Amino acid sequence: MIYNAQILSIDAAETRRYAGLRKAEHFGEENILAACEEALLLLEVRGVWELYDYKNCTVESEPPFTIAGNSIIKHLDGCEKVICMAATVGAAIEQEITKKFERGEYLASVLLDAAATAAVEQAADLMEKNFAAKFSKEGYKMRWRFSPGYGDWNLTAQEKLFKISGAEQIGMSLSSALMLEPRKSITAIIGLCSIRNEELGIRNEKCSACDKLDCSMRK
Repeated sequence: MIYNAQILSIDAAETRRYAGLRKAEHFGEENILAACEEALLLLEVRGVWELYDYKNCTVESEPPFTIAGNSIIKHLDGCEKVICMAATVGAAIEQEITKKFERGEYLASVLLDAAATAAVEQAADLMEKNFAAKFSKEGYKMRWRFSPGYGDWNLTAQEKLFKISGAEQIGMSLSSALMLEPRKSITAIIGLCSIRNEELGIRNEKCSACDKLDCSMRK
């Protein structure tokens, strides 16, 4: 199912973080804001998702997709269904990032790249909020999205997740190195557990639940 959303503003604080400037207190905020404004003009936000039953660590897609990895299996423990999703902000912004770099506008390129990363995360967040509202009405509690490469979920899972999420429908592709194209894109799986069976309480937020402590994106 296709999901269309419009991003009206890009989080400047997240853009700063993705640019590696979180501790650079005296870095001009106007540069961050300018990158966010430029990114808004280039975004082509698109999303897609599919819902599947989940049983015995297997997504009941066609063909079935068996989940492997302690962290993802633990994360989906108790879930009865999963949402397989993909989101992208398109190729135009990636092309502009490359052009800036080739012209020697290195700072502008880095900041626009960071703004694009913030934007695709926001797009995925909007999809999650939509899912939470939709499926809570159907009696489900939602786990946060989990992507190949998180924790010990191997990146090789990307190929199957890409296919069963329907990512090709929104112009995404997958390289031989299992990298998403356009580069500012996301695939993820979200678990749904019946509220009556959910006894785990409030789940940890993404970074605190992940065991990859050396991740540069850790909050």
